Amino acid sequence: MDWDGKNLKIWDEDCTRCMHCIRVMPRALRPGLDTGATIPVGAKAPILEGAQMSSVVIPFIKMEPPFGEFKEFVEKMWDWWMEQGKNRERLGETIQRLTLREFLKVCDLTPDPRMVNTPRFNTYIFYDPADVPGGWGHDEKAYRERHQA
Repeated sequence: MDWDGKNLKIWDEDCTRCMHCIRVMPRALRPGLDTGATIPVGAKAPILEGAQMSSVVIPFIKMEPPFGEFKEFVEKMWDWWMEQGKNRERLGETIQRLTLREFLKVCDLTPDPRMVNTPRFNTYIFYDPADVPGGWGHDEKAYRERHQA
């Protein structure tokens, strides 16, 4: 954020949408008029393995009655989970087993940079070779020669 004595400027590109600024300055800031929801799926907290974080599959969706867009997403998600999920397998486990790429494809969602945990560092969304401009081709043998174990 930046304050020049008269105007408050929020740098949207650096904002993580944590709403901390609104909590500490409730009289200076308020939530905007464009409201909706963020949809994460797949979290769980098993006793033996430790917590598994959810994946944000829809960074922002308008939530206006009759909630048609949200209901369509939930129906696609449930249908895929019922077809592909194993007995007593949670949604997050099914997504891990069959990949997030496949889940996004079934739900008709396009990969979004806001779905990535740390941009340009440890992406966990892998794009299809057809979606990459310029192709996906590389010489694996030459790569192995340059990067020997």
